[in-house]
Amino acid sequence: MKVDVKIRLFLSHLLVMLVGLGSFILISKIYSPRQFVIQLEQMESTEFFSVRSVKTYIVKGFEITWNRSTFWSVISGASAAVILSYWLSRRITLPLRRMRQITQRFAAGDFDERMPMSEIPEFYQLSLSFNRMADSIREIEHRRRELISDMTHELRTPLTVMRGYLEELADGRLDPTPETYDKLARETRRLERLVNDLQELSKAEAGYLTIDPKPLCLCSLLEGLITRLSEQLIDELTLSLDCPADLPRVFGDYDRIEQVLMNLLGNAVRYSDSGTIAVKAWCDDPYIWTAVSDTGIGIAPEDLPYVFDRFWRAERSRSRHSGGTGIGLAITRRLVELHGGTIRVDSQLGQGSTFYFSLPMLP
Repeated sequence: MKVDVKIRLFLSHLLVMLVGLGSFILISKIYSPRQFVIQLEQMESTEFFSVRSVKTYIVKGFEITWNRSTFWSVISGASAAVILSYWLSRRITLPLRRMRQITQRFAAGDFDERMPMSEIPEFYQLSLSFNRMADSIREIEHRRRELISDMTHELRTPLTVMRGYLEELADGRLDPTPETYDKLARETRRLERLVNDLQELSKAEAGYLTIDPKPLCLCSLLEGLITRLSEQLIDELTLSLDCPADLPRVFGDYDRIEQVLMNLLGNAVRYSDSGTIAVKAWCDDPYIWTAVSDTGIGIAPEDLPYVFDRFWRAERSRSRHSGGTGIGLAITRRLVELHGGTIRVDSQLGQGSTFYFSLPMLP
């Protein structure tokens, strides 16, 4: 049975109070009678034995006994309560002090420290959550450093190519042909894509990505994208579309949904050398689902849980060679979630991948 933390704190304070009160009663019960007997024995040794004198001595003896027993009872009860309170407070505050020390080390860049498990259920759960957060922060920091390294490499490559061409043109060792300018334009577009990805990721991290949802026909959007991409594909790779004519309209931002589809289709083309990239849309009230399937290299099972994580890429060398930044899917998931939908992936290594995402139907 799980006990609320407020009840636990109340019970701990009640225990302290009961220990103090119990000590007071126990000392009074043991000490007071013995002291009273001593006072009576002293009274018997006196020469006066009248009722009045006996009454006076009895009352006086009782007062002396009560005062002494009360004094020692208070001392004993207060000492027991203080010791128990100190032990309880130390037991409660020790994990908090430990957490403060670990967070200070985190602020200094040391992400290896973890919270020890506590016997107190609430602190045990807190330790689990804190350690999961610490693992996540360390993983994100690791991926961030990898991303910076990869982005530095990817930015350096087009800049080096452009600088080489421009120096050759300036020195007159290279003729200003259309092919040369086309290569320069290609490298410029590559730089532009990297910068745009970083800007989108920055907006997603800060929560500034916005959408302007309106009724739209998903089939028309898919047909336009398929037509545009088909003209750019190699002969070994084909595109197919399965979208029913009576598919209900969705409620979404045209540009953002196009961005989601372009990210998914771009990844499918990038990692498929041949075969078919199939796009399918269907209705599952209250959502419209879209699937983008390819026959490419696929994703390893151990990598699937991290596909939509920021700063993550399955094979760095492969992604770098093909121009991927490891940011697109993180932005894609955020855009789908902003529309109130979900996104997931199924994949088998060497057989291809299928990305599914949902969008709300028009109310």
